[in-house]
Amino acid sequence: MADYVIIGNSAGGIGAAEAIRQVDREGRLTIISDEPYPAYSRPAISEVLARERALDRILYRPKDFYQRLGIQAILGTRAERIDFSAREVYLADGRRVHWDRLLLATGGTPFVPPMEGKDLLGVYTFTRLDDALALDQRLRPGSHVVVIGGGLIGMSVSDALVKRGCRVTIVELMDRILGTMLDPEGSALAEAAARRAGVEVITGHTVQRIHDDGNGNACGVTLDDGREFACRAVVVAIGVRPRIDLVADSPINVGRGILVNARMETNVPGVYACGDVAEAYDIIAGTTRVVPIWPAAYLGGRVAGLNMAGWPAEYPGHFPMNSLKYFGLKIISGGVQVADGDGYEELRHGDDQSYRKVILKDGRIVGATFVGNIDRAGIILGLMREQLDVSSLKEKLVRKDFGLIHMPAEWRRQRLYGEYPTLKTPGLVLDRQAAVRSEVA
Repeated sequence: MADYVIIGNSAGGIGAAEAIRQVDREGRLTIISDEPYPAYSRPAISEVLARERALDRILYRPKDFYQRLGIQAILGTRAERIDFSAREVYLADGRRVHWDRLLLATGGTPFVPPMEGKDLLGVYTFTRLDDALALDQRLRPGSHVVVIGGGLIGMSVSDALVKRGCRVTIVELMDRILGTMLDPEGSALAEAAARRAGVEVITGHTVQRIHDDGNGNACGVTLDDGREFACRAVVVAIGVRPRIDLVADSPINVGRGILVNARMETNVPGVYACGDVAEAYDIIAGTTRVVPIWPAAYLGGRVAGLNMAGWPAEYPGHFPMNSLKYFGLKIISGGVQVADGDGYEELRHGDDQSYRKVILKDGRIVGATFVGNIDRAGIILGLMREQLDVSSLKEKLVRKDFGLIHMPAEWRRQRLYGEYPTLKTPGLVLDRQAAVRSEVA
């Protein structure tokens, strides 16, 4: 009887556990997490802060999930060390857990740059439920909060803070917000929406120092140009890095993240990795890289889980993709956002409220941006995922009326009858779309 151990209790770990149980109902399956909560939707923590959802409404799986799948869930206990020779995980409480197959789904850790005052009370990151709960307790009516970082996390927490009646100042080092997931035109529309909601947006600068009120509490910030702002809280939302501390000084090969092959297996037999900690295949870049998005984590976890249980499967690849709605503005983007180099072709259509762009290379879609009107985004992202030649359609791709009717008949039949591209394994079918459907509504 095999011992399966998964370190990490988010999308990748859950995807792996479900895949393992599809194949092996008898093996011992353990999930280890330093968070005390059942699996929950991390993207939904902003809704908890905004008080739009109760805690039990962001659960990723039903409360009886672990019991139904026969999983031993060790929650609220940190994995401190891995002995790859003895095949044991050392826990913070002194326990050891043996493994025959191990999955590292440890996710990412927030990046907090060295700055004076970063350890004061009232300074938060925003990637976990505890972050949202702690910040919630700090807020008062009309509180001024400085958010360092205008990326996805920064926009998420800023939107929630506005809904709570707070005054918000976003400080972004780049010359525009959402600079890694949008082009300049899309960023401008996002910034305009934030400003309409009352958010102050400062770009091209960063926070140099966080002030101490004399009692260990944050009470203000100083920017790199000398400007000062009083505030009740500071949220550091610069980004995350793969959490690779468990494999430091180990036999595991690491680049920016843990290196894996198409089976999501590391260079150490029996050890797998997925999600934000792993470098997996990006179909647009044509190489392995960290793609820290929820659907990729779930799908990578499923591939890892099937292989851990002895059923061959290969990761079909993914690409950077984001879907959000902040300050009333809907945005979907994927792949390349700013064409850099020869051979690219950009198709655009937009007005003051809406913007659509598709980037082609060699007749295939390699990037897409939809801001405002996102009705056709799903079709475009599907074409990008499948890397179909759309040369004959390119004049139609950004039109408002573009839809299934413009697609080849065979492609339409597949979609109308629910036949999506699948990854076949002996006796099982791994549906790529399951990764997207796995997110809570």
